[in-house]
Amino acid sequence: MAKILIAGGGIGGLATALAIARQGHDVVVLERRDCFTELGAGIQLGPNAFHALDRLGVGDDVRERAVFIDELRFMDGTTGEKVRAMPLTGAYRERFGNPYAVVHRIDIYEPLLEACRASDAIDLSVNSSVERYEQDPAGVTVFLTDGSEERGVALIGADGINSVVRKQLIGDGYPQVSGHTIYRSVVPMDQVPEELRWNTVTLWAGPDWHFVHYPIGGGEFLNLAATRNDGATEAVIGQPVERDFVLNEFPGLGATARRLLELGEEWKSWVLCDRDPVEKWTDGKVVLVGDAAHPMLQYAAQGACQAVEDAVVLGDLIGSETAEFEQRFEKFNAERRERTGAVQLLARDMGKQLYHPAGDAAKARNEMLQGLSDDDLYAKVAWVHGAKAGARG
Repeated sequence: MAKILIAGGGIGGLATALAIARQGHDVVVLERRDCFTELGAGIQLGPNAFHALDRLGVGDDVRERAVFIDELRFMDGTTGEKVRAMPLTGAYRERFGNPYAVVHRIDIYEPLLEACRASDAIDLSVNSSVERYEQDPAGVTVFLTDGSEERGVALIGADGINSVVRKQLIGDGYPQVSGHTIYRSVVPMDQVPEELRWNTVTLWAGPDWHFVHYPIGGGEFLNLAATRNDGATEAVIGQPVERDFVLNEFPGLGATARRLLELGEEWKSWVLCDRDPVEKWTDGKVVLVGDAAHPMLQYAAQGACQAVEDAVVLGDLIGSETAEFEQRFEKFNAERRERTGAVQLLARDMGKQLYHPAGDAAKARNEMLQGLSDDDLYAKVAWVHGAKAGARG
């Protein structure tokens, strides 16, 4: 059977490869690096992600590595006041049909990679950096930077926020720099005071900054992520930062949050970027998925979730046929663009309106959150957390 090419071997690329291979197609995943691996620290997975992972056959493997937390806890970062918490056990799991969990990025990536390696239909190709593509009535030719070529019946761009495929397909330039810098560190849990080993995702919100922490690695580590709205204008990826510099960036942090921040060592920084939602991410037999199609800020904790949703929906729409990729890709685009665009904008809005207000605006935010019941909170997240990608009827 003719091959379908996928540019990019990250979470979205591997999930898409699995979804398509399960429909009976041969797939070649073109990864620019010299190995298949995942960088970064912790991520959050909502029930919608677990539904998609179950559809891909790796849900149980991810669950084995995950930490199932008790609540999402929102704190006033300056006063130390607990503003509101959304319980994630009983009624939440019953309503949405799956848990909410936190994992190290590798804990979702490795089950996807192992499943791809176990499939005779998936060819994982390293040192395969895509430069451009050309298409004709019979398929797509991908030209690699080393001068070689790959030929397939279709091409899926899963090559991230700086997607080469998107550059040719849409041509909308560089990602949009948010002006927010995030500092990340991972701490062994045995170095965390016992009274601070909370089984929660805790967010401390302050004026133009916030600080998030939660357990990962089966509870063996504490993931720290502190963000400042510092007006950064250039993208930064994983740049080492001195510990004292990070501590000085959050002078107004309350005592308990400060204790946790001070645990961090070997900090690295990223400047957060995204893109505006677009109406069309298809070009004939070429389509984008995940961050290549709809990159979003971390504030809604949905980047990986939306990528695996994409994979399931695209796999279902492609089906077992080898023709009509243009129409199938257009259907995928039409089905996904409104939802993913809404999540992109939600993430931006959360950073501005929920996490970083000061003064009267922060007080009003706290009062608003305190006025919501658990059912109110569940209703607000239902459209995101309750979605079941690929569900029909």
